[in-house]
Amino acid sequence: MAVISIQNVSKSYGDNNVLRSVNLEIEDGEFISIIGSSGSGKSTLLNIIGALDTSFEGHAYINGREVRSLDDHQVSKFRNETLGYVFQSFHLLNHLNVEQNVALPAQFNSRNSGREISKLVTQSLDRVGLSHKRLESPLHLSGGERQRVAIARALFNQPKIILCDEPTGALDSQTGEQILALFERLNRETGVTLIIVTHDAGVSQRADRIVEIKDGAIVLN
Repeated sequence: MAVISIQNVSKSYGDNNVLRSVNLEIEDGEFISIIGSSGSGKSTLLNIIGALDTSFEGHAYINGREVRSLDDHQVSKFRNETLGYVFQSFHLLNHLNVEQNVALPAQFNSRNSGREISKLVTQSLDRVGLSHKRLESPLHLSGGERQRVAIARALFNQPKIILCDEPTGALDSQTGEQILALFERLNRETGVTLIIVTHDAGVSQRADRIVEIKDGAIVLN
């Protein structure tokens, strides 16, 4: 069953057609990569899948919801509960320690008690092997450790889908390999749907399926 269904999606900035009639189905639990050169439209497509961009033509159904039908409050709640995000530059807050960074999604979910938050932080850090670093500052971590904290934060709400934009781009090759192995294990053990945007063919080949985008259109699916 498709957890993501992109139907005839087009996106333009003025005369610049960033996406052109894109159709894409992603099954629940798949690990896919979206590959393309800089400016091909891959990050724009990821933003639409991640409900970060709702200004487009066509339809995007994510976990059964058409994201353009949601108001601002609903789409924020949907993103927080359904999706996890991992970016190239980590986006950690240096004035917070590791466990506080991992728990940031709880600020947007009033249902979690303090005990539940602590349990979710522990589970997330255990999955990425960083429980022993929970009180450290991000400033004292290596690049690979910071990216694992970012992954733990993405796991915090036990999302259905994790979206990754060049997650190994700021890492050396050995550390990047470790991060990719972690993604593979998470996909296998938790069944989370995993989507990695990359321009690196070596990274893309780790996925179960490669989607190539060129000049705003999918040329390999």
